[in-house]
Amino acid sequence: MSMDSRIRESFDKQGLMATLGARIESVQKGCVTLSAPIRAEVSQQHGFAHAGVTFALGDSAAGYSALTTMPDGAEVLTAEMKINLLAPADGERLIACGEVMKPGRRLVVTRATVETEYADGSRKLVAILQGTMVPLGTETP
Repeated sequence: MSMDSRIRESFDKQGLMATLGARIESVQKGCVTLSAPIRAEVSQQHGFAHAGVTFALGDSAAGYSALTTMPDGAEVLTAEMKINLLAPADGERLIACGEVMKPGRRLVVTRATVETEYADGSRKLVAILQGTMVPLGTETP
């Protein structure tokens, strides 16, 4: 199975991503971009996208970027993830770009940026995440 197909098949099993209306924008080795619309259902009390949505999208983008570096049959779990919220997400949709910083057999260090996109196509950086992913289903000595 191709890397792209593996990522999309796994992504399609995620109930939260489906609930958020998230979709895969691109898949490349070590880099996955996801997006989700900013809807009233995912807002906080000031009308901005809730930080939980920002975190979930960034975490998934980072996790799938890690999965692109692993063999068929592998999966990944987040061991830890840190987020810095930089600005309110007040646009039309969120775009999260996850990338692998250091691949490994036992741990994969990732980061993600999350931007808000406005109706005119302009973007603003709203969060950065850094985390560690743990490969599942791979041999470890």
